[in-house]
Amino acid sequence: MASPLRRHAKLWIPLAFIAAAAVAVWFVAVPAESDGDPDYRDPTLPVAERVADLLDRMTIEEKAGQMTQVAVDAVQGDAVAERGIGSLLNGGSDALHDTPEDWAAMIDGRQEQALDTRLGIPLIYGLDAVHGNASLPGATIFPHNIGLGAAGDPDLTERAAQITAAETRVAGVHWTFSPCLCVVRDSRWGRTYESFGEDPELVSQMATAVTGYQGEDLSADTSVLATAKHYVGDGGTAYGTSETEDYLLDQGVAELSEAELRRLHLAPFEAAVDAGVGSVMVSYSSNDLGDGPIKAHADSYLITDVLKGELGFDGIVLSDWQGVDQISLDYAESVRTAINAGIDMVMVPFEYERFIDTLLDEVEAGHIGTDRIDDAVDRILTKKFELGLFEDPYADTGNADLVGSPEHRAVAREAAAASQVLLQNDGDLLPLTGEESLYIAGSGADALGRQLGGWSGAWQGTVEGVGEGTTVLEGIQEAAPGADVEFSEDASAPVVDRDVGIVVVAEDPYAEGVGDAGAGDHDMRLSGVDAAAVDTVCGAMDCAVIVLSGRPIEIGADRLDAIDALVAAWLPGSEGTGVADPLFGVTPYTGTLPVTWPARVSDEPVNVGDPDYDPLFAYGSGIQT
Repeated sequence: MASPLRRHAKLWIPLAFIAAAAVAVWFVAVPAESDGDPDYRDPTLPVAERVADLLDRMTIEEKAGQMTQVAVDAVQGDAVAERGIGSLLNGGSDALHDTPEDWAAMIDGRQEQALDTRLGIPLIYGLDAVHGNASLPGATIFPHNIGLGAAGDPDLTERAAQITAAETRVAGVHWTFSPCLCVVRDSRWGRTYESFGEDPELVSQMATAVTGYQGEDLSADTSVLATAKHYVGDGGTAYGTSETEDYLLDQGVAELSEAELRRLHLAPFEAAVDAGVGSVMVSYSSNDLGDGPIKAHADSYLITDVLKGELGFDGIVLSDWQGVDQISLDYAESVRTAINAGIDMVMVPFEYERFIDTLLDEVEAGHIGTDRIDDAVDRILTKKFELGLFEDPYADTGNADLVGSPEHRAVAREAAAASQVLLQNDGDLLPLTGEESLYIAGSGADALGRQLGGWSGAWQGTVEGVGEGTTVLEGIQEAAPGADVEFSEDASAPVVDRDVGIVVVAEDPYAEGVGDAGAGDHDMRLSGVDAAAVDTVCGAMDCAVIVLSGRPIEIGADRLDAIDALVAAWLPGSEGTGVADPLFGVTPYTGTLPVTWPARVSDEPVNVGDPDYDPLFAYGSGIQT
């Protein structure tokens, strides 16, 4: 019998030629790396040179992967390496893990897959740390932006962002989808509390959050990449009706002139670009500047001409969650339109195979130019280099003990106190002495979840709350240890022999869409239980009503007459003692309204400067003590 070698001898020569040809094709398709360490691995070179070197070595498949951001739970097997996925995120602010070390281990595991590829390009991981790293149980949670707008202190906003960045990066996360620089023009919008206010000048001043997040050195273990969102006009979407909906706010249409869009909604993004913001997230909404509505994700004029050209933004333009899908029923057309409009990275977030394959098909067909792809990947790689991920791709959890530390919580308490707005104070009831006998009621008095609001441990938040914190009731007991306190949430306990009543009313948590007035249970009015508690307590004694809400709510004129003191506490975060501090004169009331407070929900939209402006409390109102 002939040997195996001799039996296949005739096949060996043609197979050798085939193998040689395959190698030749590989070196044509995949740019060859030079001997030794490539330039992109040299940290002494300028970032621009490193990016250019790496970009020149990449295949079109590798570039497409870098433009893809995927929900971490959707990634199957070794897909990070096999498809060269450039970014991961977790949806909303879901608390996927309990400790910074657990978070870091999960992200590092995915990072290891990314590094085990031909070029070893690291992942960038993002999440919605919008008022603290609320995905991490025990983290310090600050007031939502509307409260920081009420405080009106750009330095305080910057310090809150610095702490959030430190408590986010320590968990292995490199990128926060914050700050929201929307200018809210109708408080029926469920995202009202994500805005710093209705005045573009105020919102622009709070772009200090960008420098707070990013710090002086983006590669530091206390810095994260910031995201200015949602570009542009989402705070100006109109309320109306359609065949299928009785409200059109979230993801709706802003109908205004280009001059109005620039004056009201573009200005804060210009401030963010000037501050060096690293990324901008595009809005779900559309703008109608007079020629019909155009989806923001499809608007090449506003993204490429204005943002990248006129404003000189050189960072990453990121889509919102499945936002590209909304452009057209034809998925290929959606991808083609979005990328050509100037979107650099697409938050897929699930069907990453479909997105990558579609993007590659569109490039091969000539519908998306390679120059556009290279521009997008250049921007993405630049931020990865600036974040130091090529030198230090894994998490540094050495400062894990800073998460929720007393020092951090002290700043959150300061921010909560500064955000309190005293709207009514008949007979100078406030501040209290701290020696009174108190009757405390209301759904917000002892409910951490209600004072945290949405984007806290879950996208829509939870009534139960997550993590650690001090409720308003606990804060009162801490700030006024000499007070004699009786608590009855629904005011069912007898209201006798008490000096002062304090009723803490609250909205249940919500976020975008669900929170739109008219979309469900969130109607911007007192709940029946809270209304009854106010009537009972304020009908029996001097009383203060504290409102925990993401926006103004309708109190009722008759009810207001019975209230001695009214405080807008917004969504103060994890430190309820900050609500109690000005209540007892530990700190003064200094906050002012960042949005107009109408007498009735039906008065919306109402903004300072409107004709016939006649609100219950005007923009900028706030009694100082």
